[in-house]
Amino acid sequence: MRIFITGSSDGLGSLAAKALVQRGHNVTLHARNAQRAEDAKRACPGAEGVLIADLSSTEATRGLAKDLNEQGPWDAIFHNAGVMHVSPSSKGPEGLPILFTTNTLAAYTLACLVQPLPKHLVFLSSALHNNGDPTLRDIKAANYDDSKMHNTMLAFYFARQPEFKNTVVSSLDPGWVLIGLGRPGGTDDIDAAIENYVALAEGRLQGSGKHWYHSEERSNHEACSDERTQKKLVKELEEISGVKVPT
Repeated sequence: MRIFITGSSDGLGSLAAKALVQRGHNVTLHARNAQRAEDAKRACPGAEGVLIADLSSTEATRGLAKDLNEQGPWDAIFHNAGVMHVSPSSKGPEGLPILFTTNTLAAYTLACLVQPLPKHLVFLSSALHNNGDPTLRDIKAANYDDSKMHNTMLAFYFARQPEFKNTVVSSLDPGWVLIGLGRPGGTDDIDAAIENYVALAEGRLQGSGKHWYHSEERSNHEACSDERTQKKLVKELEEISGVKVPT
């Protein structure tokens, strides 16, 4: 299998990549700059390669989609990249907030632009998505919890689209672990989190439009399953990015 994981220079993305390589899969990593790419290769020397793109830049994200299309097709893509402790006033190259572009807009853009579609498409969520703003009052000003709600909504939205009928689209809550963005005191099982990545990539968890935690289906905030709310989010992302959902 050929697998691509955004945000895989360290943290759970890197650990999941190593686990997948050990199982014989061809994994391509992602890093935001050349230095992080070197870190990624050192952490996972068995990877097929590393693609570089700063996901806080909409132009760089489009460039990454182009690279993925040239190197595809892909069996599985994980929208794993995310930032947490970033000020809402911190802006990317095009003037959009870094947290919004990295966590929400990049995942949406790549999901729309990468063709052919992968067999498995996974959006990284979190239990914190339950604290997100279901009114989508100002998505550009999203905090981390809001962005994880957006990611979960996007998974459910894409799972319903006819163009994605042959793609298993999932939302993944890896748990509260002591690595990467995990907060101090994390008590979840990191091995179970990594196994969830592997099981989704290998297609051992069945059914599109599901929210997973430690390889068990888990309930989600009701707003994420609401079709009107999903469409509102996607409409705003289309307007901001100029990228439309494939039909």
